[in-house]
Amino acid sequence: MGVMTLNKAQQWQKALSTTAYCASFDDVAAFIAAEKAAGKTIYPAEENIFRALELTPLQDVKVVILGQDPYHGERQAHGLSFSVPEGVKIPPSLVNIYKELQSDLGVMPPPSGLLEHWAHQGVLLLNSVLSVEAGKAGSHQGKGWEAFTDAVIAAVNGQDKAVVFMLWGSYAQKKAAFVDADKHLVLKSAHPSPLSAYRGFFGCKHFSKANDFLGAQEQVPIKW
Repeated sequence: MGVMTLNKAQQWQKALSTTAYCASFDDVAAFIAAEKAAGKTIYPAEENIFRALELTPLQDVKVVILGQDPYHGERQAHGLSFSVPEGVKIPPSLVNIYKELQSDLGVMPPPSGLLEHWAHQGVLLLNSVLSVEAGKAGSHQGKGWEAFTDAVIAAVNGQDKAVVFMLWGSYAQKKAAFVDADKHLVLKSAHPSPLSAYRGFFGCKHFSKANDFLGAQEQVPIKW
C-alpha cells in the first residue's frame, strides 16, 4: 500500500510475529485501499498511520499509553493516541489528561495538544485501531488492526526491561490484560473522557507513579 509500511520502524518490524504482521496487516491494508478507492476519507494521513512506532523505537519504550481509535475529525488524527497537531483545538479527553498532570506533578497545561515530546522520550502513544473513516468513530474496528496492535503490545511485554502501562478505561484494560504485571507496572483507571474522568481518572496520579517506577528502575523519568 505505498507508504503504508513499517520501513521507518524496523525494530518493530523485526519484533512482530509473521502471522500478526503479514496476515492482519495485509487484511487491513486491503480494506483501507478499497475504502479509498470508494472515495472515502481516511484518518490519519497514510504517512502518519505508524507515527507512534516511528517516533518511539521498541528498545526505547518506557511507558505505553493505550488509546482506542484515532480522532475522526478533520486535522485531528496524526498517529499518536490522544495527541493532536499544533493549532488544533485540544480534545476533551486530553484537556482532562492535562488537568490530572497539573494536579499530580504541577505541570501547567500547554497551549498545544501535540504530544510528540512524550513520544521522543519513550512514551508509546498507541491506538488499538490505527485508522478511521472521517466522521465515523469506530468504523475501522474489526478489520485487522487489533491483532496487529496486540502484537505490538506483546513485543513491549516481552522486552527485558520493565515498562509502565497506563490503561485508561475498560477497553484498554481488556486489550492489555495479558501484560505481565509482575514484571511491568500496570496502572489502571477510568478513561479521561468527560463522561468518566470523575470516576477515577482524576486523582489517579499515574504520571508521578510512572516516574517513581522509572527512577526505581534506574531509567530516566519522563518530562511530562
